[in-house]
Amino acid sequence: MENLEQIVAHLIEKSDMALMCYIDENECPVTKAMLKPREREGIKAFWFTTNTSSNKVKCYKKNNKASIYFVDHRNFCGINLVGEMEVLETAEAKERIWREGDEMYYPAGVTDSDYCVLRFTALRGRYYSNFHSENFEIE
Repeated sequence: MENLEQIVAHLIEKSDMALMCYIDENECPVTKAMLKPREREGIKAFWFTTNTSSNKVKCYKKNNKASIYFVDHRNFCGINLVGEMEVLETAEAKERIWREGDEMYYPAGVTDSDYCVLRFTALRGRYYSNFHSENFEIE
């Protein structure tokens, strides 16, 4: 797909959130609204912050299958990426995406035990726009 990376970047810029999906302990899909990713590496990897104590972290540790979705609701287009989620609790990962103001969510700072990083690695995707969908693989 031409300009796929530009399309994803545009959708992320337009979107004030990402929708993240995981499989719960009853093997049911769950969708959670998240803040936009802090970092991304092309369309392959996306870095998010979250609470270590969250249900999604518990579920990702058991089943790392995941998807994320970005939508531009005004233009009625979106992109779904399917892949795997890693829960990272290393100092290096936490420091990498820590931002000033995160103390609001994690009062103990970058070393807060309830602060962790989710790194999503995309394997494939599906783009929807103008009443047309297109599947694609990510290498």
